[in-house]
Amino acid sequence: MTRSSTPRPPTTTRAAVCAAAVLAAALTACGAPGESADNTGASSGPIKVAVVNAQSGQLSSLGDWEYKGARLAVDEWNKKGGIDGRTVQLKLFDDQGDPTTGTNIARRLVSEKYVAMIGTAESAVTIAMGPVLQQAKIPNITSGQSDGLVALKSPYLFLNGPTSTTYDTTLAQHLVTDKGYRKIAMITNNGSFGKGEHDAFLTSVKGLGVTPATDQVVTTDQKEFSAALTKIRSTKPEVIFIGSEEVEAGLIVKQARDLGITAPFAGAAPQGTPVFIDTAGKEAAEGTIVSSPYLSNDVSDASKKFAAAYLAAYGEEAEMHGAKAYDGANILLSALETSKGAVGEELADAIRATRYQGLLGDFRFDGTGVGITRTTIGVIRDGKLVPQQ
Repeated sequence: MTRSSTPRPPTTTRAAVCAAAVLAAALTACGAPGESADNTGASSGPIKVAVVNAQSGQLSSLGDWEYKGARLAVDEWNKKGGIDGRTVQLKLFDDQGDPTTGTNIARRLVSEKYVAMIGTAESAVTIAMGPVLQQAKIPNITSGQSDGLVALKSPYLFLNGPTSTTYDTTLAQHLVTDKGYRKIAMITNNGSFGKGEHDAFLTSVKGLGVTPATDQVVTTDQKEFSAALTKIRSTKPEVIFIGSEEVEAGLIVKQARDLGITAPFAGAAPQGTPVFIDTAGKEAAEGTIVSSPYLSNDVSDASKKFAAAYLAAYGEEAEMHGAKAYDGANILLSALETSKGAVGEELADAIRATRYQGLLGDFRFDGTGVGITRTTIGVIRDGKLVPQQ
């Protein structure tokens, strides 16, 4: 008897179809989070946006500043009615500065249907999360600056600040061309951020005809730097480039001064933060040269307004990382508004099309996800980062 010779009762057919649908749903639910293809979001109710940053460990200060900057922007939008009447729901996740933890959080964002992510400030964590977010089509606006972020070539990854190449090209130009330094020493760490800084600065100074007198590389968890600093001291450098995060950079500078090294240090974003200055000590940090897109809260009317709102909300002074996250959140929210609450590829396209005059500069995203390509030079004077005179 053939399968078509005796028709199956309609109730049986319906039952089979229902069973198949239930089985398919179960299989989908059991799949590994982040492995499914799309994140459809919802067309009504709160818009779920995640902030992922370290809230514990050595990089927790970055995460704290970033969350407060993003929170400030979201609160301002919600007070004005949110996105087309929908409240923006912001939730904070602690990645602990750890790529594995970050990857697990990325899978959670997929399963819980977050439409976008702000963060992280740690390039290595963002790079680890990137493939999961890309597959799920969740746009990510990061404060990382490693050129490794661009190397991911994800159409869902956007930088709310310049890359290491921009920071360090500007810095190298200032040190070699403007200041006339030829004897330059380098000390960087072997993490994602440090490697990015090392490669970008080395390429930049060599392009200007200068080969560093010494190139010291330390580990990310190192606390004692006498061996590397002794080698640096022996070269009698005119300036020392430092490529490491806030706390480690501060320890390096403090120990360098204890060893009698008087040459100024120079670096990028971490060297402009209160954590760096507090760790190094006000006197040791004096004269540090910094390449940054945001030198102070007094550079424009917009920065003064932001700083006043930040102080009112949190009782503390704003700095660059909070400003970056504030810009990034405003770009995301602007894109959500213009796209009528779109998700996935449509939201990513809306972010890419957004033109935004921010605290850090005039954002115009290119095909790599980079929005601004300019920094300026500042210097630490009396415990504060101020514009270079």
